[in-house]
Amino acid sequence: MPHRLHALLLSLLTLLLPTMSSAQPADAAATPVAQAALPAPPGWLPALDALYDAGIRVNGLEDRHFSPEQWWAVATPLARDGAGFRTELLGTSAEGRPLRHISWGTGDTSVLLWSQMHGDESTATMAIADLFHFLGAHPDHPLVQRLRAGTTLHFMPIVNPDGAARFQRRNAQGIDINRDARALASPEARALHGLRERLKPDFGFNLHDQDVGTRVGDSERGTAIALLAPAYSQAREVDAPRQRAIEVAVAIRAVLEPYLAGYLAKWDDTFNPRAFGDLTAAAGVSTILVESGGIEGDLQKQQLRKLNFLALVGALDAIASGSYAGLSRAPYDELPENGDTWPDLRILGAQLAVPGLPPVRTDVSIEFEDALLERKGKIEAIGDLGDEPARRTIDATGLYIVPFHPPGPTAGKGAPVFSTDAPAYFHLSRDPEGRAVVWTLAGDVDPDRPSPAKP
Repeated sequence: MPHRLHALLLSLLTLLLPTMSSAQPADAAATPVAQAALPAPPGWLPALDALYDAGIRVNGLEDRHFSPEQWWAVATPLARDGAGFRTELLGTSAEGRPLRHISWGTGDTSVLLWSQMHGDESTATMAIADLFHFLGAHPDHPLVQRLRAGTTLHFMPIVNPDGAARFQRRNAQGIDINRDARALASPEARALHGLRERLKPDFGFNLHDQDVGTRVGDSERGTAIALLAPAYSQAREVDAPRQRAIEVAVAIRAVLEPYLAGYLAKWDDTFNPRAFGDLTAAAGVSTILVESGGIEGDLQKQQLRKLNFLALVGALDAIASGSYAGLSRAPYDELPENGDTWPDLRILGAQLAVPGLPPVRTDVSIEFEDALLERKGKIEAIGDLGDEPARRTIDATGLYIVPFHPPGPTAGKGAPVFSTDAPAYFHLSRDPEGRAVVWTLAGDVDPDRPSPAKP
């Protein structure tokens, strides 16, 4: 009862306090009531932000393409017994890599956090290492003391270590673990499912990365982070556990709004009976999905890593203190859903010069496997793309697209392939023979020459 009364008074107080006008998106369509319902950022946020840069962010994870072995080499000394952590081996992956469960805290409220079930989605895994450091190295910090007393935290980092070793979505057997929650065919899915069934946590955090090309609603802004309190059935109704998840999502938004106003969105809540987040919600766990998209220029997602850390601390503090209870759901409901996904690169105005065929005026769009670093490009579309948006555009008017063979067994055999889904290997040249090359895309964009030099 004291926690409920405290939460009610806090909710009433936040309704009376003006929100930070500088933190509101310039084109926000929220009503005054919805704006007033957004809680003010936590008072501890500026100090924790500064402390993160000075003494929390761990070294060794500056490149998000790390191996699971590298991550554990960084994280294991942080999650030591002397700092209150406990480590359990749950089993092994299909290729024999360890699947570990790390726990910390003594509180009654149980929270399960899992990351990198898709091997190429590593942002939250970096933030979890930072969270381990914060919890272990700052035992006297008021936030750490509150989390220790109010929660018991359970982590399963890098659910898909075999996929992480290849930096690919699926596991070594080709299974999408996030679509294996019902069949439980993979050892990784069985380990996560078994841990959840044994713990029966009060809250669950399903931590992912999403396509960096995804827009916020129908705007031109890219989604930096998307949130969701997953539905537990096809009807998508809101029961008590889902209501609690929505309230925690509002607490997360309060932390992120000063940094990402206008760049926050909501994931589609269509129920998927094969997905871990949805079935965790169906098991009665208040589940929160966090999807890290992208911030232009944040090539290794280090800014998003920090924001994941701050968001997780904000969510866990709201749970430990009970301050999430009674928060208005309006700031969650008013978040625009993820909108269209823009291709990564568009080449406009060129002449396509395939050997043996007459040149033809066309545009080309490219999708990269690593969109921020523009690596492993494939041709997404060919044709008139003048009205199609893209994250980046090169004006190739007056130039020719001259395809060439990628390295491999087909190199030099016949005309190079230039079609949708083919690897993106071509020159931009002033002549159709490719003798006066001004720019080259050989799968990866050269970071020193991202675009042709202006004449």
